Amino acid sequence: MNNELFDRANERYRLRDFRGALMTFTECLQDTNYPLAPGEMGLLYHQIGNCLVKLKNPREAIQAYSQATADPAYGALGTVECNLGMAYASLRDYDNAIRYFEKSVTDNTNPTPYKSYMGMGNALMKLGKSAEAGVAFREAALDEANPDPTKALLNLGVCFMALNRPADAVASYESAMQFDMLPATRNKLQASLGQAYVACGQMEKAVHAFEEAIADKTYFLSDSASVDYQRAVGAVAQGTSEQNQATQVLQLADMSGLDVAADGSSVYDVEAYDEAAAESFYYDEPYEVDPANFPGYVGAYDNVDNDRFFTATDAELEQWSRGLAKQDRKRRNVGLKVLLFFVVVIVLAAAAGVFAYVQGYGWPTQDEVVKTLFADPAAAPGTVLASSVEESKVAAMLDPVVTDPNVTIDGMNRSMSDSVVYATAATGEGGTVTYQVSLARDGIGWKVTNIELYFPSQS
Repeated sequence: MNNELFDRANERYRLRDFRGALMTFTECLQDTNYPLAPGEMGLLYHQIGNCLVKLKNPREAIQAYSQATADPAYGALGTVECNLGMAYASLRDYDNAIRYFEKSVTDNTNPTPYKSYMGMGNALMKLGKSAEAGVAFREAALDEANPDPTKALLNLGVCFMALNRPADAVASYESAMQFDMLPATRNKLQASLGQAYVACGQMEKAVHAFEEAIADKTYFLSDSASVDYQRAVGAVAQGTSEQNQATQVLQLADMSGLDVAADGSSVYDVEAYDEAAAESFYYDEPYEVDPANFPGYVGAYDNVDNDRFFTATDAELEQWSRGLAKQDRKRRNVGLKVLLFFVVVIVLAAAAGVFAYVQGYGWPTQDEVVKTLFADPAAAPGTVLASSVEESKVAAMLDPVVTDPNVTIDGMNRSMSDSVVYATAATGEGGTVTYQVSLARDGIGWKVTNIELYFPSQS
């Protein structure tokens, strides 16, 4: 390998000239005057994949990483497989992401399996598999190579709340409290702990946790956390702060304790690990943790009283998940009977129309409106932009929009009155740009209210 070119490429990467680094690594790979030794092809493709991720091109990064895994002599295949999982996750291909994370944790070349377990847990949460995600986050927390188990413990608590196991969530959050973290993170953690205490009927502890969360006046409770806070304050004032857990455990309306989305998405996505690169790349910002604060991980939980989540078996977690699924089926059956009753009473067509409207459906659909926007952005003010958009902001909003009649719709969050569509458009230079398009209800159809660039780390 041409070491001079390789060093020059690494220097460009270190200076964040990722396009220049990509070109130099590629030149090094193609330099026939310097034959590659065993393992060097894997190293170069690994670095090329890293550059492509930095350039927001995960699809081509996947191709490069796949080439790296084809070199059996490369000694960091476990880390490449972890990066492949991260790249697939950024494309919302969670099944393939999980497949590569599983390969990574079983690869003996992976020095830090906890990062793969974290990625696996996040992908499983996206698929609604809370029990399996909990197993992955627990493995990440117990990995002795993990200098900062806090993220794993936070997400493990989210899983237990999703499984209606608030006592175990309390144990997870309390364990995370031992570690140093940023004040903003500690505030979120206290709010989560408060909601878990409320779900356990421990109202005095809940009040204390909520007040710790807002003590420095930099953190504001989410709507559901505020409701739980008021409920806890009212219970303490009435002298019913410690009620029987068997009768007091609450059905969770959502999992907003750590600003968790209602779909169960975890808060802290693990960074993609890169042993060979000058710096690791991230799909989400990590904690700013000083590793010196964690001199040893073994025995870090010796002072925790309630550590059931460490001893809970995978079978127990799966059993909890099956129990929740059974409850959900019962609730769905009840809902179906009620729906059938009203279908008999109300005109079927009207009921279906109301239901569709409430669920965010209309005509033209959100997809059609977005496709019309990208087919001819210049005509948007007269076709798809909402009348509420200020005329002075139209030009700035449409400026980053590229013309692509074949724009790809990546996903959608819809509700009765507003929706968000994620779309990827191809540029004339062969690249891609991802957008977040906000829409508002306009009669039975939709109009665009805002257009923003969107990056995988926001998901």
